[in-house]
Amino acid sequence: MGLRYRGGERTGQRDGRIDPASAAGGRKGRRLVEQEQLWKVLIADDEPIIREGIRGSVPWEKLGLTIAGEAEDGEEALEIALREKVDIALVDLNMPIMSGLVLIGKLREQHPSCKIIIITGHDEFGYAQEAIRLGVDDYLLKPVNPGQLLELLEKTAARLRADKQQEERMALASRQLEKNMDMLRERFCLEWIAGELSEEELREQLAFLDMPVRPPEAVGVIRWPEGSKGKQFLSEKDRQLLLFAIENIVEEVLASCRFIHYRDDFGMIVLLFWQQPDEEAWERIGTAVSDCLNIQVQARLAANTGGLTDVYKCYAEAKADVFKSAKLSPLIRRAKAAIAERYAEPELSLEAVAAELCVSSVYLSRLFKQETGVSYSTLLTEMRIKEAIRLLHDTDLSMNEIAQRIGYETQHYFSTAFKKATGVPPAHYRKVHT
Repeated sequence: MGLRYRGGERTGQRDGRIDPASAAGGRKGRRLVEQEQLWKVLIADDEPIIREGIRGSVPWEKLGLTIAGEAEDGEEALEIALREKVDIALVDLNMPIMSGLVLIGKLREQHPSCKIIIITGHDEFGYAQEAIRLGVDDYLLKPVNPGQLLELLEKTAARLRADKQQEERMALASRQLEKNMDMLRERFCLEWIAGELSEEELREQLAFLDMPVRPPEAVGVIRWPEGSKGKQFLSEKDRQLLLFAIENIVEEVLASCRFIHYRDDFGMIVLLFWQQPDEEAWERIGTAVSDCLNIQVQARLAANTGGLTDVYKCYAEAKADVFKSAKLSPLIRRAKAAIAERYAEPELSLEAVAAELCVSSVYLSRLFKQETGVSYSTLLTEMRIKEAIRLLHDTDLSMNEIAQRIGYETQHYFSTAFKKATGVPPAHYRKVHT
């Protein structure tokens, strides 16, 4: 696997309900929910008169509710609740066959999203305490007051709507996350091979991104020198198509292995293996790419004998081996020669060298990274700092004079670049090493 790992219109709405003053007809107490869905209600009580009283005292549809069933014992109530997937259960604590407490416990286990409202008497306080421990949502005291019942059902229906909205938001977030998972994995892997993450961070990210939470057995690098196509210049579209084709071939050749692949900052294909490929399969990549695309790639594999935090070392090793085996194109050899000869010129920019070589700066920058493993500016700085170290050792030139000799317009820029490269300011370096 790869990354690619492997109703009609309503008026007078307020807070999801129809305001009595503005509802059609203007009748007091009339409240309609904004949604079309009717939440299912179960009435469980062994006294028919109480069930009848509850059923007849509530304008169910106007609250967005519907009675899904009635039960006179806990066993029947459980059967109806699970079959109908009720949203609200009005449960009497004192019922035959299966008590209300047992029913509540089973509902919490088998239908946890159901809102439970207990119906209890003043003399059942101990039972009510146990019901609260089991996680009921609210309670009503006998005899049931119709106004309190109406208010409680309204409140419970509002909680159901809020829960549904939250579920929809979470589902949307989950879909967005899944949609962007490949991008998140790639960004994480780039940080991983840069050695920027601790072991704890690596384990957390691997688990979150649904990747194996253990060190890869090997790291592979595949490089395609663009010049091998026979053209020095390719459009970005053609370049991306060829890279995509290479990745497809790699997936086919290594189909039996468990790995992910992505592209690094140099445009090379990096592979992390949790099942190391056999040597024959790895060697077959180059042949397959050559046969199918008529281009040459360079592939190197480094075994990982360390832990999660050692992966960047394996990547660096494989990348270094690839660049050692690479032959520089004439264009990059000329660019390197220009830097070596003229690094002392402050205006020796990438754009200037690209203009002299009659290529675009974007193309030269990309090719420079691909063939040398470093950027143009990095190589220029390395050459300047190397000469600065020689001058600090062999001459008594001032810092300002050295800065001018190696292409820095001010001593400040020179000191900043030198410290970034060596870890110490140039004056301190001279004092310690000479």
